[in-house]
Amino acid sequence: MRAGSILGVARSLTHPLYQRFEKLEPTFRKVIPALVACFVVIMALGAYVQTSALRDDTLADTETDLDILATLLARELDLASRDEKNLRTILAGLSTRHIAGRGRIVHVSDVSGRVIASEPMLGSGSRSLVELLGPAQALTVFAERAGVMRIMLPGGLETLATVRNLAAPFGQVAVLQPVKGALSLWEERSRSILVLFVSAAIVLAGITLAFILQSKRARAADDDCDCVRERIDTALSRGHCGLWDWDLAKGRIYWSDSMYAMLGYDRMGEFMSFGEVNAFIHPDDADLYALADAISRDEATHLDQEFRVRDASGQWIWLKARAELVIDRRTGARHLVGIVVDISEQHRMAARTATADARLRDAVEAISEAFVLWDADRKLVLCNAKYQQLHQLPAELMRAGTSYEAIMGCSAQPSVDREPVRSSRAEPGSHSYEAKLSDGRWLQINGRRTKDGGSVSVGTDITTLKQQEERLTRSEHQLLTSVTDLKASRQKLEAQAQQLAELAELYLEQKASAESANRAKSEFLANMSHELRTPLNAIIGFSEIMEARLFGDLGSERYEEYVRDIRSSGGYLLAVINDILNMAKIEAGKVTLEKTEVALDPVIAEAARTHQEAIAGKQLSFSCEVPGDLRLEADSHALFQILSNLLDNAVKFTPEGGTIAVRVRPAPGALNIYVEDSGIGIPPEKIGRIGRPFEQVEGELARSYKGSGLGLAIARSLAELHGGGLRIRSVMGSGTIVMVHLPLKHEISPSFDLVAA
Repeated sequence: MRAGSILGVARSLTHPLYQRFEKLEPTFRKVIPALVACFVVIMALGAYVQTSALRDDTLADTETDLDILATLLARELDLASRDEKNLRTILAGLSTRHIAGRGRIVHVSDVSGRVIASEPMLGSGSRSLVELLGPAQALTVFAERAGVMRIMLPGGLETLATVRNLAAPFGQVAVLQPVKGALSLWEERSRSILVLFVSAAIVLAGITLAFILQSKRARAADDDCDCVRERIDTALSRGHCGLWDWDLAKGRIYWSDSMYAMLGYDRMGEFMSFGEVNAFIHPDDADLYALADAISRDEATHLDQEFRVRDASGQWIWLKARAELVIDRRTGARHLVGIVVDISEQHRMAARTATADARLRDAVEAISEAFVLWDADRKLVLCNAKYQQLHQLPAELMRAGTSYEAIMGCSAQPSVDREPVRSSRAEPGSHSYEAKLSDGRWLQINGRRTKDGGSVSVGTDITTLKQQEERLTRSEHQLLTSVTDLKASRQKLEAQAQQLAELAELYLEQKASAESANRAKSEFLANMSHELRTPLNAIIGFSEIMEARLFGDLGSERYEEYVRDIRSSGGYLLAVINDILNMAKIEAGKVTLEKTEVALDPVIAEAARTHQEAIAGKQLSFSCEVPGDLRLEADSHALFQILSNLLDNAVKFTPEGGTIAVRVRPAPGALNIYVEDSGIGIPPEKIGRIGRPFEQVEGELARSYKGSGLGLAIARSLAELHGGGLRIRSVMGSGTIVMVHLPLKHEISPSFDLVAA
């Protein structure tokens, strides 16, 4: 592992086997527990196989013993029958040696099959051997030919049994061995094996757990070590520092990563040679050979030196090295270990400070005031030539460190008069006063305390200001006179302002009266229009009846002419009254639009048709341009009235042989309807009045054309009720263009004003 810090150096100095083991450690942490688990499983399988084989061997040995014992008992009982010995005595003797100690049972039957003796004694009842062994067994039938068999006794006890035939008067002898008793020794051995296996498994589990815990602790220690290393590296990098470890015996030097980063080099190896490092150092600043020689002669035990080192870009960087001689406790090698700090910024700051001091001295000399700076002990720090000239001091006295008393003792310019300066912004520790010198000059002395306890004073020549102050004093009386005149003028202005306020109040009252009169006019016109329309309708109706001669001839042609005049005048008067009534309703806010989706082409065609007779009578050229099937949300009657009023004005003010055109142009979210004519036009100074109720152009124009002057006003008001507006452009002698702007969907938007062009 590469050493990245002093901790890395210690790690790199360990045995190489440790490094290889550290690389394989993660694999060991996974493999060893798995190997232990496999070993435990193999041990468990081995124990199981061993105990199974031991059980089979135990049962086989028991069967062999039973076969031998049955043969022995049969021979002994045959001998006893010939010698007429007591059967129980023979069984008791054999029981001690072969029967009682191992839980075996022996039954002896007579020729009829009745049990005549048993060992051990099972009771006094008389039972047959078949009843004791069970009816399903074949031992009593085949005897020794059946061998040793595993049977289940009527009581549910699993048993190994064998039977032998005996000579008369005995019938058969049966030897029984309970399986549980035969396996008792096997069970003891199995328990011993289990105890050994469990103990070994526990020991292995403990060892494995200890290994895992130790691995985790070692990993945690390595992590802590890496964390500490990273923190040290981060601290060194952020602090522009680097670590050195100079092995004096081997002549090699270790640099930390922060040292390489500080100089801009890339790490090429773990260590650098003595000559490589010495080549980086400026020859005028340090000599590593001399330093190594001094340390070897015990003339130096530490290093505290500033020197320059060349970085990767070829620039010289100032470094400050502090190191101490350390003896390695393991090898006894001598190391010079320490830290290196980048002090290039400090050197640059020192150079800038020296430059700033020089500039400050030049600035102090350049100012026109006398300047002096004292330290906390009242000793001179800095002054300029103006201060020296003011006090007429010798040059040898103006050295830094001269006491205030010594300088004041040699001053040849005492003050004659002294006046404090009044200031509302005086700071603590500051003072300001004016001093009059013996030659008649005035100085303003401003002084204040510095942060280090010293003081700074600036003396400004204010002789000119003092003279100006005297002139200002003389002018004060003149100013007082002017102020008196200004007060009189202000009183007059206040009186005029009061008159203007009264006039404004009077204007507001007159405006309110005019608005009230306008509302009364609108209400009167609305009422009167209704009163006038009723008789006019009758007059027009009767004149039409008379003109049509529904009830016979009138008797004279003059009457027919009079009737036509009556009908024509009545129709004109009704149209005027309708305009007045509509305008009054609009001004009173009583007009409600019933909006639907309206096709524009039929409305324009109907409006043109109503004026077709007048257009033909004046021989006017009429054209209409409506692109496509245009629709908008509007009141069809109001839209017809807008177009009808505009066409009526166009026909009225266009001379014979002129042209009238209606054009429709789509706009974003709206439609623009243009009504153009080649009429007489409107003067620019009067176009602003067009569109107001009852307004007409004055003069000859008013006398030549009849009308109420409400057509444009109604058209504009209805367009604004739709959320649009009306705009007029006109040129005298060329004609007029009226544009009606209507939105496709009604939205509240600012209305269009009349604009002259």
